Amino acid sequence: MASVELQLLLLILIANGAPIIAAVVCGDWGARPVDGGRRWADGRRLLGDAKTWRGVALAPLATGLGAVLLDWPAMLGVVIGGGAMLGDLLSSFVKRRLGVPTSGMSLGLDQIPEALLPLLAVADAFALSWPDIVATVAGFIVLELALSRVLYRFGIRDRPY
Repeated sequence: MASVELQLLLLILIANGAPIIAAVVCGDWGARPVDGGRRWADGRRLLGDAKTWRGVALAPLATGLGAVLLDWPAMLGVVIGGGAMLGDLLSSFVKRRLGVPTSGMSLGLDQIPEALLPLLAVADAFALSWPDIVATVAGFIVLELALSRVLYRFGIRDRPY
C-alpha cells in the first residue's frame, strides 16, 4: 500500500474513532440520536441511539484536523470524515432493517461503507484505482477489528467489536 493510501487509511480511522473517543470525553453532551427516535415502516428505529449528532459533527472536524497535520487541505479531511459518517449511518440503517440491534456486530457491513464511501468521494483527487480502494478498505477492516479490541480492553468501547 502506497503512502497516500496509508494516509487515507489513517484519516478514515480518525473519522471512525472520533465518535467513540468523543463519547468518553464529552459524556452526554451532543448525544442526541440523529434519528430522533423515529421508526421506519417496519417499526424499527431508523438508526438507533448509538448514532448521535455529536459523532456526526465531530468526526469530520477531527478528520479535517488530521488532514491539516498531514499537510493536506482541511476540507479534504472534512469530506473524508463526512463520507465515513454517511457510510456509518447507511450501515446502521441497513442493520436495523435486518434486525441487528444497536451496537450489534455485522462483519463487513460495519466496516465497508465507512471506508468505501470516503474513498469514493476522494478517488478522483488522488487518482485512486479500484485495487487501491479495495486494498485500503481491506486494511481498514483489519485495523478496525484490531483497534476495537484494544479500545475495549482500555474500557473505551463497551464491546470488543
